[in-house]
Amino acid sequence: MTANGWLQFAIYSLVLLATVRPVGIYMVRVFEGERTWFDPVLRPLERLIYKLSGVNVEQEMTWYQYAYATLGFSAVTLVLTYIIERLQAHLPFNPQHLANVGPDLAWNTAVSFTTNTNWQSYTPESTMSYLTEMVGLATHNFWSAAMGIVVAVALIRGIKRTSASTIGNFWVDTTRALLYVLVPTCVIYALLLVAQGVPQNLHAYAVAHTLEQPGQTQTIGEGPVASQEAIKMLGTNGGGFFNANSAHPYENPTPFSNFLEMLSIFIIPAGLTYTLGRMTGSPGHGWAVFAAMYVLFAAGFGVAYWAESHPYSSIHGATVTGTATLPAGNYEGKEVRFGVADSSLFATITTDASCGAVNSMHDSFTPLGGMVPMANIMLGEVVFGGVGAGMYGILIFVVLSVFIAGLMVGRTPEYLGKKIEAYDVKMSMLYALIFPLVILGFTAAFVLLPNVGLSSLNNPGPHGFSEILYAYTSAAGNNGSAFAGLNANTWWYNVCLAAVMLLGRYMMKIPVLALAGNLAMKKSVPPSPGTFPVNTSLFTVLLIGVVLIVGALTFFPALSLGPILEHLLLKSGQLF
Repeated sequence: MTANGWLQFAIYSLVLLATVRPVGIYMVRVFEGERTWFDPVLRPLERLIYKLSGVNVEQEMTWYQYAYATLGFSAVTLVLTYIIERLQAHLPFNPQHLANVGPDLAWNTAVSFTTNTNWQSYTPESTMSYLTEMVGLATHNFWSAAMGIVVAVALIRGIKRTSASTIGNFWVDTTRALLYVLVPTCVIYALLLVAQGVPQNLHAYAVAHTLEQPGQTQTIGEGPVASQEAIKMLGTNGGGFFNANSAHPYENPTPFSNFLEMLSIFIIPAGLTYTLGRMTGSPGHGWAVFAAMYVLFAAGFGVAYWAESHPYSSIHGATVTGTATLPAGNYEGKEVRFGVADSSLFATITTDASCGAVNSMHDSFTPLGGMVPMANIMLGEVVFGGVGAGMYGILIFVVLSVFIAGLMVGRTPEYLGKKIEAYDVKMSMLYALIFPLVILGFTAAFVLLPNVGLSSLNNPGPHGFSEILYAYTSAAGNNGSAFAGLNANTWWYNVCLAAVMLLGRYMMKIPVLALAGNLAMKKSVPPSPGTFPVNTSLFTVLLIGVVLIVGALTFFPALSLGPILEHLLLKSGQLF
């Protein structure tokens, strides 16, 4: 651990903090229908879209209508992507003449990008054509990100409104999320990446003659990378254009692009905390939620950075020679130009925020370093989280925290003027329990089936268990990162991981929307002496405690069987 490493973390934190208020205010303007900078250009286009699609802007939806629209839109786009993958050999923009994607892999990938997971059981540059990347996958990066945002906004509306039966219009919210937030930002972002050296073309792969072995050639992939990289990061999607993801120099060529990509992952989720405070009329509450997220984020980075800076005795003091000698630390599987600090920060950010766009291999992390990404996802990625998903995830914990606080003082719990009653707690607990049930259930099944689950392992013992556990944690959490030592491109893994992705995305959105609808129907009550204040540091501490307790109760046995057991064995030298 070095002063430079902590300085990088401090600079990142300050820049992120500076973006929270302006981004939050802008999203309030977008989703409240207020005037924005882009109105002169985009407002006529927005009206045209509504006219062509037959959307009535004035007609809002109940929570179950909102849920039906979400599920229906996702189902249609999923099928379209599957068809594109299965027919890509016969479609244009395929200069490499890549074959059609197999049925199980095509299904896994279509589900993956529809659910904002972007899990990749394949090597992108040798599997997906340019058309598949652009029309099938990159478009899903926009759609799935927009749907995460609008569900979070719908829940915030439910908290804000009183005696209302509706929570907004899905089609209007999604259109505005795309037109005013994601598309214009990604246009600027992609141009910045091109300026840093990220390719953006439709050329066939380049063939280079190597200098080390005369007569030998090397194929260098390229294509429309910058446009996909922009929405991949801003929408917290993951899913690299290249197999190495953001460790690849064509996806992440410079220190500035690395910082920009890390910042863009958190910028919308962090801004949504201010959106929460502004829309509900309690800015202090928004900052309290931001503080809880940030403390958990800083703690995760600290543990990962410490673990990766203090490798076990078998690799302690190892150096890599070349133009320079590397400082002490675990450089295995890491992009040397980023170093231990940046790799630990990037890994913490991507697993906090539902984005598998890592610049190092999680499988090469130390057990405790690898436990941080796994634990972040197991907590529901409420540390800022995926765009929208992190916000509605943390609001579930807010409801539980307020309920617990109400029990402590012996009064009916209240949250921003709304009484938290049995139905609200049931929906929150349903959300909280679906997640561990899906992860641990599928993990247990695959551990107990040698010819299905264990045959894909490259590492036996506790680390092999962690690889399977991480795969299903990442799928259910719609994260998309992996420990990489597991060969998941088999029929059983492709099909079952896809099922877990669908459950983790939509079985958790339905309780959220049900909660939004129920809160919107409630009357607002004035604060009383027994009302627990939700805009104080005490509430921040309570919220952090509830998140950690729920996570520990549901997942600690699984974590202790994998990373913690492996850490103890490595410390005792029994694995070497």
